[in-house]
Amino acid sequence: MLEETKKFLSGPLGSFINNQWLTDEEGERFEVTDPCTAEPIAKVRRASAVELDSAVEAADKAFPAWSALPANERAIYLHRIADALEKNFDTIAEIETLDVGKTIENTKGFDIPFGVECIRYFADLSMSLPTDTPLAIKAMEARIHRVPYGVCGFIFPWNFPYNLLLWGIVPALAAGNTVVVKPAELTPLSTLFFAKLAEEAGLPAGVLNVVTGSGREVGEAMCNHKKIKRMSFTGSSFVGKKIGEACGRNLIPCKLELGGKGAAVVFEDADLDLAAEQLSAAITFNTGQVCCTATRWIVQESVVETFTDKVTSLLKSVKLGHGLKAETGMGPLASEKQRQTVVDYLAKGEAEGATAVLKGECVTPEGCEQGYFMTPSLLKGDTENICFKEEIFGPSAYLTTFTDEADAMEQVHSIDYGLANSVFTADLERANRVADNMACGNNWINAHNVFAYGLPYGGVNLSGLGGGVNSPETYYDYLRPQTVARPL
Repeated sequence: MLEETKKFLSGPLGSFINNQWLTDEEGERFEVTDPCTAEPIAKVRRASAVELDSAVEAADKAFPAWSALPANERAIYLHRIADALEKNFDTIAEIETLDVGKTIENTKGFDIPFGVECIRYFADLSMSLPTDTPLAIKAMEARIHRVPYGVCGFIFPWNFPYNLLLWGIVPALAAGNTVVVKPAELTPLSTLFFAKLAEEAGLPAGVLNVVTGSGREVGEAMCNHKKIKRMSFTGSSFVGKKIGEACGRNLIPCKLELGGKGAAVVFEDADLDLAAEQLSAAITFNTGQVCCTATRWIVQESVVETFTDKVTSLLKSVKLGHGLKAETGMGPLASEKQRQTVVDYLAKGEAEGATAVLKGECVTPEGCEQGYFMTPSLLKGDTENICFKEEIFGPSAYLTTFTDEADAMEQVHSIDYGLANSVFTADLERANRVADNMACGNNWINAHNVFAYGLPYGGVNLSGLGGGVNSPETYYDYLRPQTVARPL
């Protein structure tokens, strides 16, 4: 571990409100553990609803001055934070790896640079997109004028704490809103380190606030706070429905980025080596704890045996180990609770008649005897199986076969998730036809997990509502439209 990482983790750590750290030793604290070893790596002060209220008040007080700044001046602050992240690249990569259990290759190769790019993208976008749109209406001078909402509340999950934080709050800040963040108790560390860097970069007090409490207390208080003007939640569909209900009762606009059960349709003319490579990587990336990953593999009957041989060979070759080791190909599940969830699902799937093509097993890599590791698994069966229908959130996929395009599409649409699907075929006309007709927020051709700034990303049905991320549409999500009209 780097000395800077050790220094940060040694604390004290707690909520960040109005550019003040609430880290006193008297309050209740919770431990954050390394899922590779199950050993504690930090202690964080557990916040209450009282602290949440203080954070909202601070954000509300800071809003008028922050929103009044020209977009280019807000962008300066954001670019300074991006500079600080780049300067501390290795440290935040280690913190994210230790907190989540993912590999250092993933954090350094994807998470951290993609997050920095997010900041620069929205900072620059805010200076180029208009906030006024003229309307062509007879005998009238009229326009849509867009203004920031005010205080925006964010609740984030534990699987991608750093990237999801930036995907959420950066467009809101760039648009002139102030924010209050509740990170997951399981993985709050990179969020707190980001707040530290934002403070050092000179971000004005109250613009960014982080409250390190439980969802039951702090999350509920956030959803019901009258000064929260826009809510965003990323997480499970089950919890998302409850947050949507709470926001609905208070008429707070709510953005929900929820779970998925992605389908990958593999036609007989597909490049099977490519399909196997993409789909094996999809369920091992972040140990399968990715809402948009492809976990339903719908393969044409004539090539299922060949595809299965190729993909199982790749999955068997994945090297498990501590995330900080360069040779590690897949880390642990984020917690013992999540590992047990995966174990239970696989048992239920087999009990309902699925065949274990590749059996998932709990293992203990050298030096990680207490970690939450599990090998990749692949089940094969019918579409009525629980493992075909429900999100497992682990390194596991479910294989079915199809006869023709209509059969494949029926399987794709047999469940209500709609976050990210893919189609593999050499026939681009068919690829586009299938992609156009899959009811899903994101449909990819001959690839899976494709992300780029400017490429909208969001879900439908059980996978979410209220807009997506990574695009100009995201920026406008955090600006409230109002009309201005003058009769001529």
